[in-house]
Amino acid sequence: MRAMASPAAASALLLLLAAFAVTGVVSDGSDHRYKEREAVPLYANKVGPFHNPSETYRYFDLPFCSPEKVKEKSEALGEVLNGDRLVDAPYKLDFRVDYESKPVCSKKLSKEEVAKFRNAVAKDYYFQMYYDDLPLWGFIGKVEKGGKADPSEWKYYLYRHIIFDILYNNDRVIEINVHTDQSALVDLTEDKEADVQFLYSVKWKETPTPFEKRMEKYSSSSNLPHHLEVHWFSIINSCVTVLLLTGFLATILMRVLKNDFVKYAHDEEAADDQEESGWKYIHGDVFRFPKNKSLFSAALGTGTQLFALTTFIFLLALVGVFYPYNRGALFTALVVIYALTSGIAGYIATSFYCQLEGTNWVRNLLLTGCLFCGPLFLTFCFLNTVAIAYSATAALPFGTICVIVLIWTLVTFPLLVLGGIAGKNSKTEFQAPCRTTKYPREIPPLPWYRRTIPQMAMAGFLPFSAIYIELYYIFASVWGHRIYTIYSILFIVFIILLIVTAFITVALTYFQLAAEDHEWWWRSFLCGGSTGFFVYGYCLYYYYARSDMSGFMQTSFFFGYMACICYAFFLMLGMIGFRAALFFVRHIYKSIKCE
Repeated sequence: MRAMASPAAASALLLLLAAFAVTGVVSDGSDHRYKEREAVPLYANKVGPFHNPSETYRYFDLPFCSPEKVKEKSEALGEVLNGDRLVDAPYKLDFRVDYESKPVCSKKLSKEEVAKFRNAVAKDYYFQMYYDDLPLWGFIGKVEKGGKADPSEWKYYLYRHIIFDILYNNDRVIEINVHTDQSALVDLTEDKEADVQFLYSVKWKETPTPFEKRMEKYSSSSNLPHHLEVHWFSIINSCVTVLLLTGFLATILMRVLKNDFVKYAHDEEAADDQEESGWKYIHGDVFRFPKNKSLFSAALGTGTQLFALTTFIFLLALVGVFYPYNRGALFTALVVIYALTSGIAGYIATSFYCQLEGTNWVRNLLLTGCLFCGPLFLTFCFLNTVAIAYSATAALPFGTICVIVLIWTLVTFPLLVLGGIAGKNSKTEFQAPCRTTKYPREIPPLPWYRRTIPQMAMAGFLPFSAIYIELYYIFASVWGHRIYTIYSILFIVFIILLIVTAFITVALTYFQLAAEDHEWWWRSFLCGGSTGFFVYGYCLYYYYARSDMSGFMQTSFFFGYMACICYAFFLMLGMIGFRAALFFVRHIYKSIKCE
């Protein structure tokens, strides 16, 4: 396995970096230098309800001032997947040129357009633009409640004057902020036509901030002392949990195993007809291959691929590829790395399947390819249909879908097949220190707390408790408007998660074997992956208690894609749990003499 995985991983990383170099993902954003009065690109991106991050629409879906022909900016794959739809904005922001109340256009809003704006203001719509690759946001209007509880008595206003404050250093744009003139409002309360003159002002100011530090503003919020304190408290809490858990397990298991080894050694010196008990009693069954071994091997291969994917993502994050508002970089990385690591899944799944004396390796390979992609594809089809019905930017264009299908057809599937062929030809045998008997022993009746579901609950709780504090910040970044940049802390939490998962699975596997239950293969995988169920349970808590998300589209996107992410967690951590349990079981049965 190592001989295949290492070259494949190295090749994947080299191809990934090459792809990023070609697409410009690893660049540090715009590095343009401008002359006075030179045009600086300003793109309008999208509008949408502030509390529903997935529900975004094209900027000109609202009746703003628009040119006769809207010019769209060509975008990379990751930007399209991110829901970005950049078009030329109706404002002209030339370098170091101030404007005061410059008209954009005069427009007569119809009753339908007034109602459309009012609905947007009521839902707290914001707009997003990019100026020289720097993001800027603003709200399109405000609601005056006047202390009244009845929404029919509220007043709705549209902002018609936008003010841009821009900082520059020599010939480069450093920072841009936008605010609105609170005195220039349009009353949208009633359904009647309204004459509106849209205005904008531009104010330039010099700053000593160097160009290299212009993106630090966007990551500073996650680096505030209070947030760092909470993050480090999370790390310390998790480390204490790990130390206590590993220390407890190591002490108990070593003492119990030592007693077991002494007892079994004494039993071997005693009469041969003395009946065995405990985990040694089932030495002839503990390495009996599991049921549904094709599915088990496919889950193991897919989990290994997802682990490799996560590792590469962390490596790219730690070297600074995912700086704030590097549009689409994460989605590009996910698509490219997943495609390039499919060979790892094919190799691991087929190799292990052949070790388990499986014969239909082609079917096993197809199952491996569909185990994660299948549910993800079905979820995407449903959610993309919802986005199309809403006319949201989350709906992928037909061309983008064709590109993804081509990547899967020309890269993912061929690498999966090549990995499977290499796995089949590896000719490795399953290393079992004990011979397996012809007929399985009957498993004695077990108390309720030793069954699969209670064991999964116990196995998932501790790893989840080690990461739940960090989960809030991740959710607030993915499903909100916060910026997450402390990848080093996140990587430490990930390592802690792996360690706790491995140790708790090993402990539960020992207790299962001690109870003379030899069906530990699937149990160790399910216990290792059970953290995914806890994370999905946290999704329910976050949605109803910590967020203001609402509406069918946002709800379906949140729970649909989080189900896929938690399923990926389940497969990846299940693989970790099984590998740790397999290493432990082989070790303890090597240490005793079995006839």
